[in-house]
Amino acid sequence: MSTLTRPAVSPAVAATRRTTASTIKYVSLVLAALVSIIPLAVVLFASFKTKEEYATTGPLVPPENWFEFGNFITAFTRGNMLLGFWNTTIILVFSLAGTIVIGTMAAYAIDRFQFRFKALVVGLFLIASLVPGVTTQVATFQIVNALELFNTHGAAIILFMGTDIIAIYIFLQFMQSIPRSIDEAAMLDGANRWTIYWRLILPLLSPAVVTVCIIKGIAIYNEFYLPYLYMPSPKLGVISTSLFRFTGPFGAQWEVIAAGTMIVILPTLVIFLLLQRYIYSGITSGATK
Repeated sequence: MSTLTRPAVSPAVAATRRTTASTIKYVSLVLAALVSIIPLAVVLFASFKTKEEYATTGPLVPPENWFEFGNFITAFTRGNMLLGFWNTTIILVFSLAGTIVIGTMAAYAIDRFQFRFKALVVGLFLIASLVPGVTTQVATFQIVNALELFNTHGAAIILFMGTDIIAIYIFLQFMQSIPRSIDEAAMLDGANRWTIYWRLILPLLSPAVVTVCIIKGIAIYNEFYLPYLYMPSPKLGVISTSLFRFTGPFGAQWEVIAAGTMIVILPTLVIFLLLQRYIYSGITSGATK
């Protein structure tokens, strides 16, 4: 019985293929890097330009004076960036704490308990994650207004806490990797369900907690729509809405907006550089659970 054999490839052809593949790889990496770096470079150049220089030079032309910090001072003072950072921090802390508690408890109940309509509940979670949030804003606004949370920090906090179905799925994936024998051993020692969750399950979910905090924290930090809609008061302005103050009916102060954008980017950049090891390990661990 004859067998099919692949024709031998000459060393020259093999070398050409390797060179072509390597060239394509590096060209694609360079293009991806340019797509990411060029917008940041445009914003960086604009933040150091004066209004006249911004209007008369191209976006990729570097500024004449790299020590012109007037735009940064204007953005920080007139845009109330310090107040924006404070309001963002309040919303971020309470929203993340609520997301972790609600998400881990929901994942623990779904994974460890057997109850009627369990599959239906999980399916409803999936359906809820597929529904665009904008389509439900009328009903959501009425609920927030009825709870007297409109124009308060509580509006953004409760919305960020109650709409993160993805966090529940991340916790559920990690929960399924924790052996049930841990629960059974603790129950034999007299521990109740709350003790098991608080002292055993929650510490074991720390990689998932870090992953959710990073993903959710970045999303809350960059969110513009919810704070703009539910917290219109200038005293409740967050980072994203603070930049919006430099737009008006006669145009936008793009050089000041660029400076404010660089101020906003700086904390996330520092956090990413410090926590990049946890970001990569947390996401890859969640993908394999």
